[in-house]
Amino acid sequence: MAHCTFPSVTPADSVLSAYGLCQTSDVEEARSVGEHIFCKNTIYSRDPQFNTRVNYRRAGNLGVGRMTYGGETIIDPDVMESFALIQIPIRGRELIECDGNAMLFESEQGAVLNAHTRTRIHHMPNTEKIIVRVDKDVIKHQCQQHLGRTLQKDVEFKMEMALDTPDGRNFVQALAWMCDVLSGSDKLSPLLSKQLETTFVGMLLNCQQNNYSAELHEDKGQSIAPSFIKRIEHYIEEHAHEPISVVDLAEHAGVSTRSLFSGFRRFRNISPMHYLKEVRLRRVHDELLHTHSSSATVTAVAFRWGFSHLGHFTTDYKRRFGETPSETLMRS
Repeated sequence: MAHCTFPSVTPADSVLSAYGLCQTSDVEEARSVGEHIFCKNTIYSRDPQFNTRVNYRRAGNLGVGRMTYGGETIIDPDVMESFALIQIPIRGRELIECDGNAMLFESEQGAVLNAHTRTRIHHMPNTEKIIVRVDKDVIKHQCQQHLGRTLQKDVEFKMEMALDTPDGRNFVQALAWMCDVLSGSDKLSPLLSKQLETTFVGMLLNCQQNNYSAELHEDKGQSIAPSFIKRIEHYIEEHAHEPISVVDLAEHAGVSTRSLFSGFRRFRNISPMHYLKEVRLRRVHDELLHTHSSSATVTAVAFRWGFSHLGHFTTDYKRRFGETPSETLMRS
């Protein structure tokens, strides 16, 4: 039987042993537990060895568990609307079908199931795995923080996670550390929960291929973007408080507006005006953080940085920073 090398101090079979959530040979009870943790689902099993065991603990926006169905089982869940699910094997194997693609999940092969994907899992006898449930908005927010801009699309990971590569081994090592902490700590402070969340999501973004990997791994100091792109970025940083049009930017760079748009789209994956908005959002954020709440209003700061439609501004701000402008101001 295939085993995964799980480099934790806590033996893999004992991960979260103090946090038993379920042990049942009743298919309906197992289905109900799966619905509580994940989403609505249907479970099929006629295997006499069917015996669902789930150990599970929350840490901030993460849910970490160790689980098995014991016998051969088919799990047919609804679409996961709000979270991604990462699965790392301890032993055994599963056949996972995801949006028409199938993969075998075993000793050196983990899986990342994205939100909004249709999944069907064929769980083989005596299979056990570590699972991590993480809110997709948390992943998106942390990716935005790394890139310094708002993402227009959710982060989508490659389903297959090779565990025998340097990135795979680094990821499993970070997961093992997190499992040690969760298995051994009776109480989790908000600070520790946040550290676990940030570390795990950061490793996931950096170790698992996704639709933003190229940008995440780009060496900003060695960017191959044309010089006019950098010249425009510098101009925007210096003049973000002034009225700026696309024509102004093109004239400053000495290129056509068509070249300006195509250059930013190719090398920055956004438009020049979107870049300007991102810079202004950062300036508003910085000003709200460093201004006493009794001496400033969100409206005044927003207007000062060129945001005239407060509804749209608030939506863009919350998408970028994960809180409303008023909440930022209250923390100043």
